[in-house]
Amino acid sequence: MRRAQCPTPCSRPLDPIAKPKRGNSPMNVLLLGSGGREHALAWKLAQSPDMGQFYALPGNPGISDFAEAIEGIALSAHDTLVRWCKDHAIELVIVGPEAPLVAGLVDRLAEAGIAAFGPTAAAARLEGSKLFTKELCRANGIPTAAFARFTKAEAAWAYVTAEGAPIVIKADGLMAGKGVVVAQTVEEAISAIDQVFAAGGQEVLIEEFMEGEEASLFCLVDGETVVPFGSAQDHKRAFDGDLGPNTGGMGAYSPAPVLTPELEKRAIDEIVIPTAKAMAAAGTPYRGVLYAGLMLTSTGPKLVEYNCRFGDPECQVLMPRYTGDLLETLNAVAHGRLSQVKVSWSDDAAITVVYASRGYPGAHQTGSEIKGIEAAAALPDVLVFQAGTKKNGARLLSNGGRVLNVTATGKTLKDARDRAYEAAGLIDWPDGFHRNDIGWRALR
Repeated sequence: MRRAQCPTPCSRPLDPIAKPKRGNSPMNVLLLGSGGREHALAWKLAQSPDMGQFYALPGNPGISDFAEAIEGIALSAHDTLVRWCKDHAIELVIVGPEAPLVAGLVDRLAEAGIAAFGPTAAAARLEGSKLFTKELCRANGIPTAAFARFTKAEAAWAYVTAEGAPIVIKADGLMAGKGVVVAQTVEEAISAIDQVFAAGGQEVLIEEFMEGEEASLFCLVDGETVVPFGSAQDHKRAFDGDLGPNTGGMGAYSPAPVLTPELEKRAIDEIVIPTAKAMAAAGTPYRGVLYAGLMLTSTGPKLVEYNCRFGDPECQVLMPRYTGDLLETLNAVAHGRLSQVKVSWSDDAAITVVYASRGYPGAHQTGSEIKGIEAAAALPDVLVFQAGTKKNGARLLSNGGRVLNVTATGKTLKDARDRAYEAAGLIDWPDGFHRNDIGWRALR
């Protein structure tokens, strides 16, 4: 059994963190997930003085530096997972990915008396159903793009033909960040509509195209209490210059300079707080992190969509900047005590560059060896978070589309970017690729 321990060279803290005097008994924690987001969470959680036994399911080689990996239990096997938690006296489950949240894992844990960080299935509809969120916005006057919904392809074709392009086509449900097409022509929109129904979709959402710059705002919510928890901007397109297909994210930086304090306050007051109040009034209070994707238009921030978990790769730039005790913070949210904790941030900027398998987000090979992580992470203020990796003896191999997150901090975003790309240049992985322009919007 593994207690939190000093990080390895490839995952060490950026700066020494003074640990507060222990006020609670050690807490046994289970972290669910296996990506770069969960590696970043594990790195930060392990710094808490209140961490007891720390487990990860299923984890990855980087997460194993901090938490004992649990194998043989699927995240969808709720009853088995609950029994395991009881057998190991787990006091807090932190759910990284969205699918278990939408599937009701938090509800099942609550029935068993086990606290969890993350929303119930009813509250997770904010991510699980784009249509649910759009209707909630319409009912509560929350600013978002005008929209229409269709269950028949023919009616959707007629609508986009009448409206013209650009126009946005969305599939309902979880699509791993890739269920959106910004169609530049009517023909492209019709093709996207056909793809939704061909893939088994029952309904398609069509939105007006919003002009502006996108930003991500994270808030902790425990019912009606809302506390801002950092901002970021990511890069969805696969290639430099924001070209190529949409991905789960090829890099990110924090904070987002475009989201000024004034705009952030408007977004919280006009979007996030009304959402929290509406969910509570409906008897489905939201508890967890609420990730608002925003479009900063000429008339103010508008909601693009909600996610009910930390972003990936945004989490990888939030965690190095957070100076509070993450375990204490997330535990407070899980127990409805958000108002009792203080969140605090470094003034430094952070940036992460995603190393992906060649061919991603399309067909790609896995199983190639990755070298040089230790050299990259030996640079000052650099971390390398692992996402799609696996071990074969002492060799580290690729095991997914997005594989590594090369992360750095600096007094300025340019400092952080320069360090991140210097570190990325030390990684020896011929089968991988990364964008070379992460952060260009903020630095132009």
